[in-house]
Amino acid sequence: MKQVSVNIHLKTTTDDKASLSGVLPSEVLRPSSLSDSDRRPIELLAPAGGWEQLRYALYFGADAVYLACDKFGLRSRAGNFSLEELPKAIALAHQYGAKVHVTCNAFAHDVDLEELPSYIEAIRDAQADAVIVSDLGVLSVVQQVAPELTVHVSTQASVSNAAAAMMWYRLGARRIVCAREMSCDEIAAMRRAIPDDLEIEVFVHGAMCMAISGRCLISDFMTGRAANKGECVQPCRWEYRLKEPSRPDQEFGIEEDEIGTYLMNSKDLNMLSHLQDLRRAGVDSIKIEGRVKKAFYVATVVNAYRHVLDGEDPALWEKELDTISHRPYSTGFFFGSAEQSTDADMYQQLYDWVGEVVCAAPVTARTSFDNSSVCGDEALQDAFLNKEEQTGDSARGMWRVWAKCRNRFYQGDKLEVLSPHEPIREIEVCDLAEVFGYNPDIQSVEELLEMQQAFHALDEVAKNEQESCGDNQDSMSAFAQEKDKQVSEQENKAIYPYAEASTDTARKAMGLYVFTCSAPLKSHDILRVKRKDPNRKN
Repeated sequence: MKQVSVNIHLKTTTDDKASLSGVLPSEVLRPSSLSDSDRRPIELLAPAGGWEQLRYALYFGADAVYLACDKFGLRSRAGNFSLEELPKAIALAHQYGAKVHVTCNAFAHDVDLEELPSYIEAIRDAQADAVIVSDLGVLSVVQQVAPELTVHVSTQASVSNAAAAMMWYRLGARRIVCAREMSCDEIAAMRRAIPDDLEIEVFVHGAMCMAISGRCLISDFMTGRAANKGECVQPCRWEYRLKEPSRPDQEFGIEEDEIGTYLMNSKDLNMLSHLQDLRRAGVDSIKIEGRVKKAFYVATVVNAYRHVLDGEDPALWEKELDTISHRPYSTGFFFGSAEQSTDADMYQQLYDWVGEVVCAAPVTARTSFDNSSVCGDEALQDAFLNKEEQTGDSARGMWRVWAKCRNRFYQGDKLEVLSPHEPIREIEVCDLAEVFGYNPDIQSVEELLEMQQAFHALDEVAKNEQESCGDNQDSMSAFAQEKDKQVSEQENKAIYPYAEASTDTARKAMGLYVFTCSAPLKSHDILRVKRKDPNRKN
């Protein structure tokens, strides 16, 4: 086997007066020079397990995202990004003014170090803003091949005291992701004891692990899938019963009901109502867990935390966090011991994601639309929906909305709209139709509007011809030829000519539908519907 030699290179700072023994001198134990009033804003850090999650995290206002490539990232079940895709993903985030933190927080073995140097070089070349590590060997490789990369210390490193934080600081780290087991008071004490340029990041939302900082061996022991390499199957969520080996047919109760007990099943974390406590404690970044979660989850949670960070009352947004799939909530270890959900591993979800808006256009006639006011990708750049521009008749009238179907919805449904920096709105679906002949993934919004107008124009001509020609077959034949000619021209732009077919139900996953409503929606807005039965989709 190829032998790899890795030289250990430790960064130190010129103003670091603390000894390397790990004992903090008195001059380090000092209050932070930053007051509550002038402390920098808290960063909202969102998970991006794939392209769709990345786009929605950015769209709904994340200040930064964390993601992984295909190795060393502790979430093998996430979509993740290839090294070839990474530069494009980072460039997209930077267009939104957001940073990208790349996770390399798996615990490495010697064999892993063979390909790690080139892996770190690729992350550096992609212009990542930071790399997240938990292993000292990985840190040494980062410092050897890419010393310019900012280093963040993963929660997997279990940093739960100021002495450990200072040790990582001497080694070159500039952010600590606190151990999940730290209380809010302990975090405040750490903030006072460490330099101002050593940032503090904490998890505020999502799943909790029953093991110390997620370092669990149960999955490896029971299934051969190592949690510390990103392959955890979450056996702590499974049902367990107690048996005595000599009495295999006899089960003993451990406060269980008829379906068993869930002794190790942690509640989910939710700190939305306590962000001000974290701000006062000196937290620099709040992190949402969920790299294996879907885009609907990411968008909903980011949206709620963005509103509260921007100054809105958390009581107005707490109910938002009940709309997505989650276990019972708690505040983790921030204000006491974490809580377990021992009754069952039951997810709760009140709403389903039913549509993703492609674009919208104001209805200016029965079948005519005003191309100049389209709410599509281009309109996002032009800030079409500025308040001062919403005074015309079109903004107060009806809008035609094209949307990709995510889950079933119906004519007459009342849907709720998630849109960045906006309150939750309700619309009613009218004139629902399925759309054919347009692919939003490869064709522009401008093409859609042109094709749609041509389709309705042909229908108008057809109706007029029928009314004027009566039984005159020659005239009807001439019209048919003209229509075939226009359809042929459309086929140069699409596989099939654009068409709309009225329907009562949008049911094709990722199929395109169009409907009329009374609100001007924007590209990438989320449409959701409340479940009639919380345990299943409508």
